[in-house]
Amino acid sequence: MTTNENATAAERHPSGDERRSRSAPRRREQRMAVGDRRARDSAGIILGTMDYGTVIDESRAFAILDRYVELGGEWLDTANCYSFWVDDSGVGGASERVIGNWLQARPGARDAVRIATKVRHNPLIPHRWPESAEGLSRRAIRAGLEASLDRLGVERVDMLWAHAEDRDVTLEETVHAFGELVSEGKADRLGAANHACWRVERARTIAMRDDLEPWTAIQLRHSLVLPRPLASVPEGGHRMLTPDDLDFAADAELTIWAYTPLLHGGYVRPDKPFSEAYDHPGTRRTLEALDHVSQALQSTKNQVVLAWLMAQGISPIVGASRLEYLDEAMDASSIKLTESQLAMLNSAR
Repeated sequence: MTTNENATAAERHPSGDERRSRSAPRRREQRMAVGDRRARDSAGIILGTMDYGTVIDESRAFAILDRYVELGGEWLDTANCYSFWVDDSGVGGASERVIGNWLQARPGARDAVRIATKVRHNPLIPHRWPESAEGLSRRAIRAGLEASLDRLGVERVDMLWAHAEDRDVTLEETVHAFGELVSEGKADRLGAANHACWRVERARTIAMRDDLEPWTAIQLRHSLVLPRPLASVPEGGHRMLTPDDLDFAADAELTIWAYTPLLHGGYVRPDKPFSEAYDHPGTRRTLEALDHVSQALQSTKNQVVLAWLMAQGISPIVGASRLEYLDEAMDASSIKLTESQLAMLNSAR
């Protein structure tokens, strides 16, 4: 082999240090751009689309998506596993397909919304969950996102989440797989849903050490009322936002998204009471304070809960199933709680 051939081979297969050196400037530029976008983000209503294509048919989903954009909404939250548990196929993908069909039917809609999807948990064998649930290996992450992009009909997503932990795979492998997808332009930002904050911090340390895009957002369950400490909720896999998560996110300047903020209608619907985990004196005190504030503001209890979250810089994910529910939620963005109202709600919890 000649010297020139050796040089060509070295260029084709650079060492790890050389790869990091060559890609570092571009990745730093990407992270600076993402950081700029993150700095411009403010807490707002995220549209949850979990039930699209299953519980909510396509025509109703289109109407909700249209109204959300009309009202100034920006983020759509979905996942590759939505909603395999109610889909006759036994696998996920219905929600992403509906969003993709909507984007195709609405020229210009892609520029009006930002799309967040998740990998992890989609059954690889129909009706065989959790034993066949995809994990967070490099192969699974890449295959999961490629399938999501195909269903959505887009070349990239604005946020890619790790839907849950996978402790059978090293964090190094997961972090590198996510970082590669950002470098390839298939995802703009990365986030961790349902992760312990110490694992998010460790993953971020690995990413920054290896000059990769780190997770810059966390997604956890959170609402005004709290379950008893260590009490389990009926929805398996839900991880509660804790004071440690809040402190960590503030210190690391992470975005926080909160799912199940309205607790399935429990604040306003007697036919949908809170689960047993919420049966304690703190809940009763909090509901009394909530009733007082909502009456003072002439707003609904749901709106006050959403306004309370946004006042803390937390973006609630709202899975509105009807237009009137969406209108109510979006109106919460204009509600400004006073310091005394916030103190009343916080002290009651």
